[in-house]
Amino acid sequence: MIVAPSGAGKSSLVNALLQEDAALKLSLSTTTRDPRPGEVDGKDYRFVAKHEFMAERDQGLFLEFAEVHGNFYGTSRDWIEAQMKTGRDVMLEIDWQGAQQIRQMIPEVQWIFIFPPSFEALEERLRKRGQDDEVTIQKRLAAAHLELGHAHEADFIVVNDNFDQALSDLRHIVAASRLRSGPSMARNPALLRRLGV
Repeated sequence: MIVAPSGAGKSSLVNALLQEDAALKLSLSTTTRDPRPGEVDGKDYRFVAKHEFMAERDQGLFLEFAEVHGNFYGTSRDWIEAQMKTGRDVMLEIDWQGAQQIRQMIPEVQWIFIFPPSFEALEERLRKRGQDDEVTIQKRLAAAHLELGHAHEADFIVVNDNFDQALSDLRHIVAASRLRSGPSMARNPALLRRLGV
């Protein structure tokens, strides 16, 4: 799970890692927010109307869901469980509320928190994106204080001050996570049979 305040560079880091590592799969979140310029339904997010999201939530189709900045986000329960059974490496771009929910259901999940180098840098990045009005930027900055207060719950902290270094840190975390016994055993059933494990 990759968690970060808006503007910390989470999506840029995840996209770079996914381009390098074909074995990684990004979970496709469902959201009620409008697509940003360049975002594609079914690729970046699954965009749905609020009533559709609520109906799916009520049917228990989400592993986790949360309201963030007035919009709802959720992660498909069936899709994640299917990936886990095969030992596939899945990344979730998620907020801290969703990360808490998933951690309760799947304790072995790895939680990575992306820090901005400073609040000034975070604000500058939000303004340079040019996607939000002033009220939204101020809401995102206020939310960042709350979000950063949950960083101690994460397994790893990556500071995105230097993009290349932050990406390298993420690579190392993924490499180490792949060696954990549960995922490694799920990826190697034939070897386990040969070894009688």
